[in-house]
Amino acid sequence: MKKIMALLSFLIITTIAIAQDITGTWNGQLEVQKGRMLLFIFNITKGDNTFSTEIAIPSQGVKGVLTSATTLEGEKLVIDASNVGFKYTGTWSASAQKIEGVFQEGVNSVPLTLTREELKEAQLTRPQEPVKPYPYQEENVLFENKKAGVKLAGTLTLPAGPNKKAPAVILISGSGPQDRDESFATHKPFLVLADYLTRRGIAVLRYDDRGFGESTGNFAASTTADFASDVKSAMDYLMSRQDIDHKNIGLIGHSEGAIIAPMVANQCKDVAFIVMLAGTGTSGKQVSLQQAVDFRNFPVADEQQYEDYIKKAIDIAAADKEVAELKKELTEFYNNSALLASLLPPTVDKEEFIQNLVATRTTPWVRYFYNYDPADEIERLKVPALALYGSKDTQVPPKYHLEPVQKALTASKSKNQQVILMDGLNHLFQPCETGSVSEYPQIEQTFAPEALKVIGDWVIGVM
Repeated sequence: MKKIMALLSFLIITTIAIAQDITGTWNGQLEVQKGRMLLFIFNITKGDNTFSTEIAIPSQGVKGVLTSATTLEGEKLVIDASNVGFKYTGTWSASAQKIEGVFQEGVNSVPLTLTREELKEAQLTRPQEPVKPYPYQEENVLFENKKAGVKLAGTLTLPAGPNKKAPAVILISGSGPQDRDESFATHKPFLVLADYLTRRGIAVLRYDDRGFGESTGNFAASTTADFASDVKSAMDYLMSRQDIDHKNIGLIGHSEGAIIAPMVANQCKDVAFIVMLAGTGTSGKQVSLQQAVDFRNFPVADEQQYEDYIKKAIDIAAADKEVAELKKELTEFYNNSALLASLLPPTVDKEEFIQNLVATRTTPWVRYFYNYDPADEIERLKVPALALYGSKDTQVPPKYHLEPVQKALTASKSKNQQVILMDGLNHLFQPCETGSVSEYPQIEQTFAPEALKVIGDWVIGVM
């Protein structure tokens, strides 16, 4: 009897200890739009007296993202994910095994309850993704950007057939750390594009961005110019191979990759042509201002005042000054802004909010982007160039960017140029209803076949 009582006591104590342990996997559905939910997964672990949290957002293809800091004081949990743009503050109930909290992104606060219950999303099909065995060769490759001390890991696909030198393209990904497939929202656009082009006789090199996947380097400390130097290293690698037609190597860039392509083409005489997919046509300062106005999801009393506020902040951050001085000026500007004070909810720590805002506006990438105008590079082009846009692109709206790119190409020395607007396609060149980012994972198609054909036909035509 004593042994049974001892065992029961042990089980009760163990159960209580587990219930009081906040570590483990927590899940919650965040309402990002009315009626539109997004599953967030937080995996909390504990080291030597410190906690850490990894985030996953399955429908967005996000996983293993480590947050800046995690603290637990009593029952108050704070997950500082300012490195990815949000903060979660919640109250932990050990007895209920629930965390009631608020998801804070900018000036927006949305309730988010976390539980240990595993919430599964419906399986999404991706019918365009190729299935092995492929009817072509696939090779894992490693090449080096020696000047930057960066090793880049990628995949080279080579068309089947008799031994001959194949024309080739290098795929350049969009902003943010990307793998070689440009995986996003459970889609793999570059895998689909590479498969399509290789089946049509074109070798394709795609690679993990520096500091991501299997590539080395520091992504966070890099700029668009640094990523361009990686593309040049990819060019050097293809030029060293005997199975590649050195006179027919082109670049295909998507989003940020589309503004890197003309930069590289103007610096590297071996680039034969470029394709710009959903690339901006105005300066980064203008792009950032337009996005801040168009993407704002909270009301303001005076639209012009809000626009002036954003423009002033960008102008300060973009100035040619030491970063420490810029941070000081930005902090003073935000602290003295009556508009910002009116927008901040009372639950937000103003000092912490401004600190994060200043840090975001003064990263190496952002400061370079503010002052880079792709139209300047496009005007200097001498090689064939294709620019492609989706009419429902909400990230790089063609109403802002198609005409400036068209104008710059017309002014260039490129003798073969074309700008095409594809009806009904979004930023990923998917057929869509609204073009919103939240819609991406719900669309089965990864890359519209008509867009693939336009790209393939044009590339083959200029060779």
